[in-house]
Amino acid sequence: MLVKKRALAVGAGLIISAVALSGCSGAGTSSKNVTLTLATVNNPQMKDMEELKGTFEKDNPGIKVNFVQMEEGDLRAAVTADVASGAGQYDVVTVGAYEVPQWGAQGWLKDLTPSLKDDKAYDVDDILPPVRTALSVDGKQYAVPFYGESSILMYNKEMFAAAGLTMPNEPTWQEVAGFAKKLNTAETAGICLRGKPGWGDLFAPLTTVVQTFGGTWYDENWDAQVDSPEFTEAVNFYVDLLKDAGEKDPVSNSFTECLNQLSAGKVAMWYDASVAASILEDPTSSKVAGKMGYVHAPVNKTEESGWLWSWNLAVPATSKNADAATTFVKWATSKKYQRLVGETLGWTRVPPGARTSTYSIPEYKEAAAAFAPITLEVMNAVNPKQPGLNPQPWVGIQYVTIPEFQDVGNQVAQLVADAIAGRSSVEDALAKGQKIAQAAGDKQK
Repeated sequence: MLVKKRALAVGAGLIISAVALSGCSGAGTSSKNVTLTLATVNNPQMKDMEELKGTFEKDNPGIKVNFVQMEEGDLRAAVTADVASGAGQYDVVTVGAYEVPQWGAQGWLKDLTPSLKDDKAYDVDDILPPVRTALSVDGKQYAVPFYGESSILMYNKEMFAAAGLTMPNEPTWQEVAGFAKKLNTAETAGICLRGKPGWGDLFAPLTTVVQTFGGTWYDENWDAQVDSPEFTEAVNFYVDLLKDAGEKDPVSNSFTECLNQLSAGKVAMWYDASVAASILEDPTSSKVAGKMGYVHAPVNKTEESGWLWSWNLAVPATSKNADAATTFVKWATSKKYQRLVGETLGWTRVPPGARTSTYSIPEYKEAAAAFAPITLEVMNAVNPKQPGLNPQPWVGIQYVTIPEFQDVGNQVAQLVADAIAGRSSVEDALAKGQKIAQAAGDKQK
């Protein structure tokens, strides 16, 4: 993977939580009488971790864990400034799969490889292989996953049955488009897809469509491919599908909006993050609980097209308590922790998409029967090194792991959103996007 040795800009999607990693040899202070500082985002999984931290503190006398909660944007700014300056205020950070390889190559994160390998009880080989690949650079692993996800196609089985339609386990995009048109009515959209501008909004699903149509953001020489025939075909397909059978005002919709529409029974299908399934199956918030089906991400020319994302725990190289931080991170991402969550808080709250063994726990298999098998199947099937037809000079599926991609993706997404809204053609949008992407590509050469 090619990463320039220069100061890295902050990546989009970084949720920073300070939680400690496992045993970085020779680093940090003694694990006795230590207070670890975790800068954390206020999301449900991190709230669960904070709720259960007393168990860790009881089992590790002398180590206290202090969670510092901030808004996501404030976290990005605070943790990046701390790590880049070497201040060492935080002992653990939660970073996305987009940031880990960049920060690791820059030397901002501890190399966890030795400490993970040496701890047989931790069982690093139990981590889902594609996730480990996404968190590694040149054979060195710089973070461990707290939870992960891929993308799947979710559909209302009752609507399909009423229309006499059968969804295959591995559909093509052409089949999905046909289903969507047949199921589209004045009251119910055939499909919901993200249209809100943003590299993590519109381009999260759209990049996977581009890849399965044979396109890519860059070739191996970092020459932009945004206006290539394959990229153009994929975007035209996406825009036409939204126009023919998509939800109303797609430019205003991202994950939450599509989730709300599908859970209310106003949409027949939705292609998005696998983590949504657990919400759709909650009868207290979803009208379609028990009525949903889940299959692989639709394809065109590739065998798979799901994305891969994880929120991960890492120890900054600047941590003054790296040994104790490592002890905590191992605990928070261990098999033992997952059982603690299930037995204490409920099995559907176990962090998904990180460990293979999670999917063999009888209680979890029963609680998550509707969506756990397909999630594991898809996450193990994706290839973050080459998700499309052609080799790429970075590791990642729905993003490009260069600092500039946040800005490139956001700008091109706005151009495509204009095409979705009918304010420009796809061809004009991508011609402008090509210039934006090439300027960033030139910096990688």
